[in-house]
Amino acid sequence: MPDTLLNREELLALPAEDYMNEAQRAFFRDLLERQREELRQRIDTEFGALREVEPVSDESDLASREEQRLWQLRLLEREKRLLDKIDQSLNRLASGEYGWCEESGEPIGLRRLLLRPTATLCLEAKQRQEQQERHQRPV
Repeated sequence: MPDTLLNREELLALPAEDYMNEAQRAFFRDLLERQREELRQRIDTEFGALREVEPVSDESDLASREEQRLWQLRLLEREKRLLDKIDQSLNRLASGEYGWCEESGEPIGLRRLLLRPTATLCLEAKQRQEQQERHQRPV
């Protein structure tokens, strides 16, 4: 593993033939681990807030609080799914599959991975997937 991590500019400046070399894998491992830790802290904070129950006697306050609790639960579900995707990405990194499209085997691309570090499809495959989903959607 490299002594120091690349920064974003250094990562993008590397030649194409260096795609997913050790330095790039270290960069994304660090990025994913930091995102994972931030997300875990947010989940813990949100979960703690859900556990705090203050007595309410007004029915409209109770309804409002229940609506907020449902919103918090949806947010927690979404963040848990993202945490699972981060874990999957870290596993792909460990197995050498990270950065390569699951569908085509082509490089996903550094810019796409910087925007969405959990991406498993290259842009073309993702666009095909979204187009198929639109066509399969009931009207």
